[in-house]
Formats: sequence, structure tokens, C-alpha cells
Amino acid sequence: MHFDLTDEQKSIRETIGRLLTDRLDMTRALALSNAGGLDPELWREAADLGVTSILMDEDDGGLGMDLLTLAVIGEELGRAAAGLPVAETALAAWAVARFGSEAQKAQWLERLATGAAVGALALAQEGVRPDPRNWSLTEGSATGAFYPVAWAGQADVLIMGLADGRLGLIAADAPGVTITEADPLDRTRPHATVQLDGAAVEALPGSAGTGALLFDAVLVILAADAYGAAKRSIEIATDYAKERKQFDQLIGSFQAVKHQLANLVVEIEPSRALVWYAAHAWDAIPEDRSRAAALAKSHLGSVAVRTTRLTVELHGGIGYTWDYPLHLWLKRTMFDKSYLGLPSHHAQRAADLAGW
Repeated sequence: MHFDLTDEQKSIRETIGRLLTDRLDMTRALALSNAGGLDPELWREAADLGVTSILMDEDDGGLGMDLLTLAVIGEELGRAAAGLPVAETALAAWAVARFGSEAQKAQWLERLATGAAVGALALAQEGVRPDPRNWSLTEGSATGAFYPVAWAGQADVLIMGLADGRLGLIAADAPGVTITEADPLDRTRPHATVQLDGAAVEALPGSAGTGALLFDAVLVILAADAYGAAKRSIEIATDYAKERKQFDQLIGSFQAVKHQLANLVVEIEPSRALVWYAAHAWDAIPEDRSRAAALAKSHLGSVAVRTTRLTVELHGGIGYTWDYPLHLWLKRTMFDKSYLGLPSHHAQRAADLAGW
């Protein structure tokens, strides 16, 4: 049995990786994070590669690929600390294509698929534990709040969780929708509070009981992003250890530094298989989908933050400064860890789903 990416998936990973490498070095990533918001030029270049239509069927104008492919893209986004709502828009397009009415598809599908519209996913209802079973908003005149919602301030359309595990849709500028930007820890991905006050939320008619499917997909993408960010932080620390000298010796020659870097690689590298399996389960093993997604989110949330923290320590004082960009990857993994539930929450969910 062949456990690897297909040639097409490898090609997509290389293409998006090359774009991000060419357009988003460490200095530019830091500058964009300080500026906040969405860089329209980089967003257009990424959307032109078709990444926002990755999950849509070919009959709907998409690439007809799977969540594993989107997870591989997510790794590259995390590795580059890229401020791009690729996953949010791709999953919004998938939800509209899969569950939307003909009118909803006509209004939003092409725009989302081409990146002309940005999608955001409101799945964390304020005041309740992050779980689709706890969503309570209803379609029609909806009142309630979601926080945090990544890219809400830049979005054109919001896909949100409704009662009974359904999904709803509303334009970001619709009456009754108030979006209040937060001061984010992770400045590469702005987020906001979405307040609904009698807003006319439309249910996606084919989405009954499928909210968990979208929720699980987001967990997998967060885990993939955390893996990519942690791997990149190790690369940055390794390069630094080959250049920084103490007492006329490269710090990379010190046994303690070499052992610490080696331990980080040993800990993070097997986690990729966990992410890939969770994505594959979402695509092809529905009975194990939710457990695998929860397990990947829990494990990567913990190990990625631990990895990036240690790479900051390996840099000494410079690693803690604002002008040195390593903190982007630390804060990115911290967001991945906390968004839609901490590791302890998802570890408990995974145990419950496994019947332990």
C-alpha cells in the first residue's frame, strides 16, 4: 500500500510553496502582520492558482480534490506565516456548492471559487463550548454572537453554525450584522466578533446535521497549519545555530543545542502522519472522521506550541524581540492551539468518540 501524496498533490504543494517563498520572506511576513488585514496582491496570486476552489466538484467549476490536498496547502501557509484566508474561503465555497440552494450558488459560488469574494467561518458561538451540538442560533431573524471568527472583518460572506448541526449563510454587510475587529495575538490572521441582532440568516437547505463535517475540516486544517509553522520554526532555529557564535564557537556545535534541535524534529515529524490521516479520514473514513480530527487538533496544538517556544529560547534574547520575526510562528501555533477548543477539550472528545 502506498502512503504518500499523489503527484498532483505534490505539484500543488510545490506551486503554492514556491509562490509563498518568492513573495513572503521573513521580513515581508513581519511587515504584513504589522500592517494587518489582507494583502490584495498576494491574495489574487494565490486565488489564481485555484486553491479556493480546491474542494468543489469539477461540475461546479472546481478542482474536485480532497481535504488532504487542502491540508497540504495549509502546511505551506503555516510554514510561511501567510496571512491568507485560503482555507476559510475554500471551505465556504465547498459548503455552498455542497449544501446551498440554487439562488445561494448563483450569488456566491463563482465569486468564492475565484477569490473575488472572501469567506469566513463562524463556528465558535460565544458563551458555549466549541462543539456543533451546542450551536443554538436559528435561521431567519437570528440574534447571538460568534467569537473569534478569523477573517470576519475582511469577509464578504459568513458561513455559520446553526441549531441541530445545520449551516447558515449571510452577507457580511447584511442588516443586523456587526463585525468588531479584535486585537489579535496572531497578527497574520485577523479575527473579530460577529454580532447578530435580528439578522436574516439563510440556512443552507442541504446541510441538516452536517455542521460537524465543516467543524471537523477546520480542526484538520488548524492542525496542518500548526505542523507547518512548527517545522518552519525549527528550520529558522537551525539556520541561526549555524551562524551565531558564542565564545568564538558556533552555537550549533554545542551538544546541548544539537540535542535540543534533534529532539524537536523527532517530536514534530511523526505528527504529519496524524494530520494526513485525519484529512484522509474526513475524505474516505466517515466513521473515524471526528475522532481523527479531534486527535490531530489536540496533539498538534500541544506539540507545535512547545516546539516554537523552544526555538525562541534557542535564539536567546533576539528571539524575544518584535523586530525578529520568529514570534510570528509562535503566535500562529498559539492561535491554532486555542481556536475552536484547547487540546484538553479535543483530547476528551477523541476519547469519548473512541468509547474510552
